Amino acid sequence: MGERKKYAIIVAAGSGTRMGGDTPKQFLSIGGKPILRHTIEQFLSLSFPVGIIVVLSPEKKAWWKQYCTDTGFLERYAVPSGGITRFHSVSNALQYLPDDTVVAIHDGVRPFVTTEFLEKMFAAGEEMGNAVPACPPVETVREVSGPESYVLRRDDIRLIQTPQVFRSEVIKAAYKLPYDPSYTDDASVAEAAGYRINLVEGLRYNIKITTPEDLEIARLRLGKATLASRD
Repeated sequence: MGERKKYAIIVAAGSGTRMGGDTPKQFLSIGGKPILRHTIEQFLSLSFPVGIIVVLSPEKKAWWKQYCTDTGFLERYAVPSGGITRFHSVSNALQYLPDDTVVAIHDGVRPFVTTEFLEKMFAAGEEMGNAVPACPPVETVREVSGPESYVLRRDDIRLIQTPQVFRSEVIKAAYKLPYDPSYTDDASVAEAAGYRINLVEGLRYNIKITTPEDLEIARLRLGKATLASRD
């Protein structure tokens, strides 16, 4: 069997309640473009073609389609509806994923992934069946139990990021499991289905834009990148 085709599921159905305001964070504009577009453009910049599947809330699908039409962005893509949880959103998206492929499942509000990092993740996921980016914490970590707290060994802790990359047969089999609230990401679903999770080195500045403070950081980074591209 030859090299598998690559796909990206971009999860962007959240309401962004922690950000405040009426506009979900993935649609906030930085440098003249929505954060979601910045994220998708990273996948479109790779040295191989990537099929794009964008998971959106039903009420935002018409807006996104009109935006793509008006700006000439993303002529071909699938746009499944988001579910009541991230698990359900990804499950809906997997119905659009062909067999015998490799898929990167990524948060729509993580726009700082690089071409090199994404290509590394796709290669690792295709080779090992799954690949999950992880970073060691740089701050002291404590576990809280009621009024007490206990320090944890940083060497034993990893902070998990996206994109999490899987062979299609692995992640499709995993998502046949019934929903459980403990499934906080795709790796936790695959692990519950019996797959060993392969951690690979993450990208330190691959932050998820969740709070107003994150948004300020994003505006600084993405704004500078936009200005540099115009020089």
